Amino acid sequence: MHTVAVLALDGVVPFDLATPLEVFGRVRLPDGRTPYRVLVCALDREVEAGAFTLRARHGRADLAAADTIMVPGLTDPDAPVPPEALDALRAAAARGTRIASICSGALVLAQTGLLDGRRATTHWLAAELLAARHPEIEVDADVLYVDEGQVLTSAGAAAGLDLCLHLIRRDHGSAVAADAARLSVMPLEREGGQAQFIVQPLPATPRGSELEPLLRWLEEHAHRELTLDDMARQAGMSTRTLNRHFREQLGSTPLQWLLRARVRRAQHLLETTGHAVDRIAGQVGFGSPTAFRERFRRTVGTSPAAYRSAFRVQRRERDPQL
Repeated sequence: MHTVAVLALDGVVPFDLATPLEVFGRVRLPDGRTPYRVLVCALDREVEAGAFTLRARHGRADLAAADTIMVPGLTDPDAPVPPEALDALRAAAARGTRIASICSGALVLAQTGLLDGRRATTHWLAAELLAARHPEIEVDADVLYVDEGQVLTSAGAAAGLDLCLHLIRRDHGSAVAADAARLSVMPLEREGGQAQFIVQPLPATPRGSELEPLLRWLEEHAHRELTLDDMARQAGMSTRTLNRHFREQLGSTPLQWLLRARVRRAQHLLETTGHAVDRIAGQVGFGSPTAFRERFRRTVGTSPAAYRSAFRVQRRERDPQL
């Protein structure tokens, strides 16, 4: 089991602290197993967290044994970071531990030197401060998160959700990440750089919604050449009414929803099969490979070939038969 340790320092931002607990703690694999063990680790037994005091069950030994360490932000970016915390992060990095910061946690991580020479991000309000204090870091305030391999950083608090889902996808693939996204009720799309690598979860529809049968039908028939009229007939509505219901309930149009469903299916095939990109374009319902590549890049932020290179490698390492 993969252990995720969340480092709690005095002045920790509660939202940043809770995000990895909730996201990683709810993940389930297709066979029902829980892949992550999530711990809150502190240098001292009690941690001041603003409106409350946190009593941590785990300490330095558990932090040292973690596979991934999450570094939440601090309410006061000028607050001194205990040298033993910085030493613990450096030692973990030397052992190969994956380390990720949420929001202003990048300012803590920067003090270790682990971001030197790397690209990183943080909350836009703290971006100038990070760049001024650490000119050796390439600060990019226009993305939701930055993946530098062993070291990752995320922007404002909500971007921590995107980062956690990205890590889940790296570890277990798109299907597991999509389930985690639905549990977190993540928005349909998040604009910005690396965040587009996240599986684009289709928007949750309330059970019993009049659109629910249509959405199931669309997922099953997304590979077909479908028009707005086809969808309206299947739903038993006029095209105008169908468009209105989609916008009210899903914040999208029927055709936009269908295109994202096709891209999502393409992501899965790129990760799990060796099919040529042109073949996948036809399998998921695009009329031409060119149209598929353009839509995929617009939605995901990279080409199908680059996406496969980034994500199928991890699958192959876990299963040599792929």
